[in-house]
Formats: sequence, C-alpha cells, structure tokens
Amino acid sequence: MSLLNLFNAITQNPTQTQSSPHEPAIGLVSKASETIANFELQHVLDVYVMPWGINILLAIVIFVIGKIIVKTLMGIFGKVMAQSKYDDMLVDFLKSILNGTLMLFVIIASLDQLGVDTTSLVAILGAAGLAIGLSLQGSLQNFAAGVMLLVFRPFKAGDYVEAGGVSGSVINIGIFSTVMNTPDNKEIIVPNGNIYGDNITNYSAKPTRRVDMVFGIGYGDDLLKAKQVLESMLEADERVLKDPAYKVAVGELGDSSVNMIVRPWVNSSDYWAVKFDFTEAVKLRFDQEGISIPFPQMDVHLDK
Repeated sequence: MSLLNLFNAITQNPTQTQSSPHEPAIGLVSKASETIANFELQHVLDVYVMPWGINILLAIVIFVIGKIIVKTLMGIFGKVMAQSKYDDMLVDFLKSILNGTLMLFVIIASLDQLGVDTTSLVAILGAAGLAIGLSLQGSLQNFAAGVMLLVFRPFKAGDYVEAGGVSGSVINIGIFSTVMNTPDNKEIIVPNGNIYGDNITNYSAKPTRRVDMVFGIGYGDDLLKAKQVLESMLEADERVLKDPAYKVAVGELGDSSVNMIVRPWVNSSDYWAVKFDFTEAVKLRFDQEGISIPFPQMDVHLDK
C-alpha cells in the first residue's frame, strides 16, 4: 500500500475513520509508518540494488568470459609460436605482452559495465605511458633493437661476430643487451641499440671461410719454385677444402718483395688453426728451400 492510497482512503471515508472511536490512533500511525517503510525499501530496491546488482553481475560475467577467451587465445598463440623458429625468450616475452594487453581490454570492458568512465581511464593510461616512454627512451631503443635481433636473427648464441664496435662469441641475446665473450676470455655486455644500429659481421654464419694470406719473396728468388712449394703445402693439408679450390698467385710487386697471395678454403671451425699453422709452416719450408722472405731495410751511406 502506497502513501497515496493511504491518503485517498482517509480522505474518501472520513465517517469510517470517525466511526471507530475505539480504534487506537496509534494503529493508524503504525500502518502509515509501515507503508512508508515499504515504500522506501521498494524505492531503494528499484533504484539502487537491482540496477547495481545486475551491473556487478554482468561485469563479473564479462571478466570471467573474457579471461577464458584470453586464455584460449594465448594457448593457440603458444602452439603457433612453438612451431616457429623464434627464440624462446622472444616467444615468452611476446606472450606476456599479448596476455597483458588482452587482459587490459577485458578489465576496461568490465569497468565500463559498472559505469566507470573508461575514456578518462584510457587517457590517464596513455599519458602515463607517454611519460614513461620519454623517460626510458634509451631503454626502449635497446628493447626495440633486441626484439628485431630475436626476430630476424642475424646471429645466434655461439656465433663469432663483430658488432657494436666489439668482436667476440655470442653468449646470450637479451631483450636489452647482448653478452659476448672475447677470445682472451673477457665478457662484454653490448646494448642492443649499438648492435642493430651498426654493421654486423657474422663470421660463423657460413659453414666455410676463405683464409687470406700474403707471403713475400725476394726479387732474386725463383718465383715458380715458391709458387710450387706453396701449392704442395696446401695439397698436403687435409683441412684445406678441394671445393672451392684454393688460389695461389702473385698479388703485388712491392717495394722490396714479390707478394704472393694464398687463399685456401676451410671449414669455419678450422679458420684460425689453418691460418696460424700454415704461416709458421711457410716460414720453415722457405728456409729449407732457400727462399728468402724480405723485410724492410735501410742502407745508410756516409760521405767522407
């Protein structure tokens, strides 16, 4: 019974109200109070409890369903990336970024259902992201370069490379930096921005390499004999590949020597061993054959 009905009942039936002199006045007041209380409770239920309850329930449903969808999508993404050749570190990082982005959309949709002004929230997040990006500009550059290195893979762990102004064997490729180990066993941490913004020389990318060497002989020595000696030494070395064929030729007529180029092809793992061993062997063999290796000299003449 509403307040309006109660008022109409009192005004339309005054005799009935007056004809009950024995009815306590407090009864009428009690009925009126009960009607008012019922009216206020119904008003609260209709205006506040029911709409908010439905919105909260829908927000929870959106969040739960969205979380299930995100989990399903992440499972599909993980299976697809598992079949790719990308680095595991890059895959895990991309999964975390994608998962966080999708969950952010789910949370914003849930808050929007609750009536929260998500436009302002998105603007605040955008401003915060811009401020963080400006303060971490150098780190973001290294991060972007790290992602590019992991995606395009110009080198991998174990390769000997020259990049970022240093040379060494790659130990680890991180998101922000790359760790290298020099031949004299020094560890160097190079920012990825320096590596990706400069030339990269990967000495381990190909299975074979050419060893470029130059040996000088005197102008008075037998050129053909020296060439024959060098060719026989290359033929005797099992580490020298037959295909591609090696090359022995006169490269330059220098100021004090005839410079002969020697270019054998070897496996990349044998490069330094062949270079060092062959250089030593040439010196010993030339000494045995009587072939001189000139070195710069200066003659000083004194006039009396």
